[in-house]
Amino acid sequence: MNLTNQEISRYSRHLIMPEVGLEGQKKLKNAKVLCIGAGGLGSPLALYLAAAGVGKIGILDFDVVDFSNLQRQIIHTEKNIGKLKVESAKEKLLELNSDIEVQTYNERFTSDNAMEIIKDYDIVVDGTDNFATRYLTNDACVLLGKPNVYGSIFRFEGQVSVFDAKNGPCYRCLYPEPPPPGLVPSCAEGGVLGILPGVVGTLQASEVVKLIIGKGKPLIGRLLFMDILEMEPRIMKLRKNPECPICSDKATITELIDYEEFCGIGRGELGQEDVKEKETVDVKEITVEEFKTMRTNNGEVTLIDVREPHEYEICKIEGSKLIPLGEIGDRSDELNPDEEIVVQCHHGGRSMKAATILKEKGFKNVVNLKGGIDEWAEKFDPEMARY
Repeated sequence: MNLTNQEISRYSRHLIMPEVGLEGQKKLKNAKVLCIGAGGLGSPLALYLAAAGVGKIGILDFDVVDFSNLQRQIIHTEKNIGKLKVESAKEKLLELNSDIEVQTYNERFTSDNAMEIIKDYDIVVDGTDNFATRYLTNDACVLLGKPNVYGSIFRFEGQVSVFDAKNGPCYRCLYPEPPPPGLVPSCAEGGVLGILPGVVGTLQASEVVKLIIGKGKPLIGRLLFMDILEMEPRIMKLRKNPECPICSDKATITELIDYEEFCGIGRGELGQEDVKEKETVDVKEITVEEFKTMRTNNGEVTLIDVREPHEYEICKIEGSKLIPLGEIGDRSDELNPDEEIVVQCHHGGRSMKAATILKEKGFKNVVNLKGGIDEWAEKFDPEMARY
């Protein structure tokens, strides 16, 4: 595919660079890249790939644009709140570059569809926020022989690498097993500086471009760490695991598995930033409607908020007592084990863990508030600040 005169003008700053040149720009035009996730990482990634002239960009996400996304997901705007993220992203990409093709997938990324979706793309970019999808992406890429450009973010810290099993290690070589559910907090729990996904996403885009044009030194076999608060980037060398269950000569994984079960979580769709743990003990959950009825019928109910103090300052349910999750075990003596206790957090993940701790300490009347304070605000307190 040759470049038109208009394309030569558009990409002139590429063409005058010997590392890219006419041949490199043709490669970009012929390339097909799949972006899994149209959120924080997917936003700058897709925008810069479109601007660079990547001929076909696939966007996969199963979520709608929320007001809270706009702090970091710069591909979306206020007018697109409530719109499918894939459609919002496509609209923005084609406004930027009408010469490219944008294919959207508004569906869950699962073991049933991953191979079929990925097979027609040259490169896959992982812009997701959960371990189940990361392992699924990795395994599908290894089985199909596709490079997987990885990125992750949390608070002020980011990671970038290229997992290409043909030429180096894969994601499983670095992380053979997922962490226990709830051990690694999500961005919804710990937060993320809105600029960080821009930094990491553009680095992912640069790795994609290097792979396409065949220049430079991609991050294959290397993991880039960065802390933008301290500005101390560092690179860790990675080695292929000779016992890796999917990319080694001793591979035992020959097809995709159940990744939710593998990671011990109950989440499968992209764009949702909270993990619901599988209970290790029998912890009952109640809805916000049931909690409202309980308060109406029983009067005062012991409500424990296990979020962090800075979250409690943003909003709180009247009458709640703040005991952060990290302190719940040591401060359990402040609670009456004979009273019925409702444990609450932002969305219900941390409070489930706190309720489990109390149960293990002998508290029998402990329930978890499903949906947390965010669902309470949505349904019963429209004046409450939401984050």
